[in-house]
Amino acid sequence: MLQIRKSKERGYAEHGWLKSYHSFSFSEYYDPKFMGFGPLRVINEDWVQPQTGFGTHGHRDMEIITYMLDGELSHRDSLGGGSAIKPGQIQRMSAGTGIRHSEMNAHKTDVAHLLQIWIEPAKTGVAPGYKDHDIDLATITGRLGLIAVGDEAQAEQLKIAFIHQDAKVYAGRLKAQTETLAISPVRKGYLHLARGHAVVNGVALETGDALMIENESALTIEVADQAEMLVFDLPA
Repeated sequence: MLQIRKSKERGYAEHGWLKSYHSFSFSEYYDPKFMGFGPLRVINEDWVQPQTGFGTHGHRDMEIITYMLDGELSHRDSLGGGSAIKPGQIQRMSAGTGIRHSEMNAHKTDVAHLLQIWIEPAKTGVAPGYKDHDIDLATITGRLGLIAVGDEAQAEQLKIAFIHQDAKVYAGRLKAQTETLAISPVRKGYLHLARGHAVVNGVALETGDALMIENESALTIEVADQAEMLVFDLPA
C-alpha cells in the first residue's frame, strides 16, 4: 500500500530568516493525520538565510539527522562538539538524556538548504552524543546506499551513522535508471524525494513529494533524468 504525500500539502512556515516545509506536525503546524510514520517523527526541509540560524535550544530522547542539500550549517553543542557540515556529509545527534545546541549558517552570501530528520529512539534515556559523517559518494551515486543504521557494528563497519532505533536510512542520487530496493512487508517504508522526478511502484513523484509505504516487498524506482532521495526502512 502506497500513500503519496504531496510537497504542496506539507505544512509551511516563513520567518524571514527561515523558510521551512514540515512533512509532519511540527511547531505551529498541526495535522492529526500526519503526526509521524512509525518512529519517523519529523522531516523538515529548511532554507536558512546567510548569517542567521537556530539559537541555542534543547532536545531530549530523539535521534536527529541533518542531511545537507546546499550550503553549509555550523553546529555547536553542550558536549563541546562543533563543526560545519556541507553536502556529502550528515550530522547525527542522539539527544538522549538531554543536549543543547545551536545551528547557524555562517556563510556571508549562500543559503543553507537541508533536511532535518527526527527519529524516535527505541529506548529513552541514552547518553547524548554527536558525530559528523562523510558520505562515501560512490555508495549513493547511481544506487541507494546506507547512511544511517540501528546496528552499531554495521555502522562501524560501513563508517556510517549509528542511531538508537531499528531503522535504516538510505540516500540515493540516481540518473536515467531503474533501481530496486527490497523491503519487508511487515515493516514500514518512507521515501522522500529531495530533488528531481521519479516513478516509484507506478506512482509519479516530484521534488518534495513523499511516499508512505506499507505491505510492500520491494520498491522499483524509475528515474528518467536525475533525482536525489532518502528512503527509510522502519519498524511497524
